[in-house]
Amino acid sequence: MTPIHFSRRARRSALVSVTAAAAFGLLLTGCTTGAADAADAKTVTLIVHDSFPNDDFAKAASAATGYDVQVVSAGDGGELTNKLVLTKGAPVADAFFGVDNIFASRLVDNGVVTTYVPEALPKSALQYAVEAEGPSALGNEYVERTGMIPVDHGSTCINIDTAWFAEHGVAEPQTYADLAKPAYRDLTALLDPTASSTGGSFLVGTVSEFGEDGFADYWQQLIDNGARIEQGWSDAYYGQFTQGGEDGTRPIVLSYASSPAFTVNDAGTASSTAALLDTCTQQVEYAGVLQGAANEGGAEAVVDYLVSPEFQQTIPEAMYMVPVDSSVGLPEAWAKFAPEPAADQTHDLTSAQIEAGREGWLKTLGDQIGL
Repeated sequence: MTPIHFSRRARRSALVSVTAAAAFGLLLTGCTTGAADAADAKTVTLIVHDSFPNDDFAKAASAATGYDVQVVSAGDGGELTNKLVLTKGAPVADAFFGVDNIFASRLVDNGVVTTYVPEALPKSALQYAVEAEGPSALGNEYVERTGMIPVDHGSTCINIDTAWFAEHGVAEPQTYADLAKPAYRDLTALLDPTASSTGGSFLVGTVSEFGEDGFADYWQQLIDNGARIEQGWSDAYYGQFTQGGEDGTRPIVLSYASSPAFTVNDAGTASSTAALLDTCTQQVEYAGVLQGAANEGGAEAVVDYLVSPEFQQTIPEAMYMVPVDSSVGLPEAWAKFAPEPAADQTHDLTSAQIEAGREGWLKTLGDQIGL
């Protein structure tokens, strides 16, 4: 069965059209009439990554908040982050959604986000707001200090085509180390961490597992073993993975813990893929109110809506992530075929560690394998 994902993690969109539209909008703002100013007070703009249900959200959020909610896309999580930093103080939107823990510290360190915390933020969301001091430091201090509001979470993991391994009589891999073994030569599709936030998450996992002195050698072992690196998630999953498309030849791919829920047969009795839960890295996606927002009250209302039960219950089907509101039930197929890894099973670093190390890791990786 072919998966029915959105092109969730390709994230290579250009920013030209968004930038031009935003600049044009700012010019118009400077010459509005009094009537237009009144209309602007009811308009609020949310800027998001390119795998967000823009139209559906705008309609639902407008009805829920009473504002005219407009949604604009700005590429993948990294591109979105860069856009927000470059427009600090004169933001092109009022609120944002979709910067994950790979890039969160960049917004915090640059003072991009104002410190708004929704009154109705689910208590269960706080466990995903990991402080710079370490992943065990839970509670609301991080949210109150930074204004970074957890909205959803998930795990990037290696996925496999279980039928392929059964048909070829090859034992299924289980760990990072397995992927570098000769038995899995030419079977793996990964993502470029310089171009994909999913690939960046996998990079973080390998740094966590092998350390700053060993991760690049591990990547070299993968390359030497025939691993293919694609620019985006869609290229890898639909282009290379044997369960993603008719032309795929590789039964191992970097995807998400939730992905096997979308390769379930019509009877709902089995999935043709599985996530290797010993190769996962946690990903948390944040929202917030932008410093200098033209409509701060509207931005707060939109952020409130993002953590409301009404929106939280749409997250699994719309974005294939897990809501931070633990009272929201997941689809039956998720519990059966796509369990999340245990908290002590993932290979994680804090957002501050990632911010401090990311550029150096990418340079090291580039020098080692030519990315």
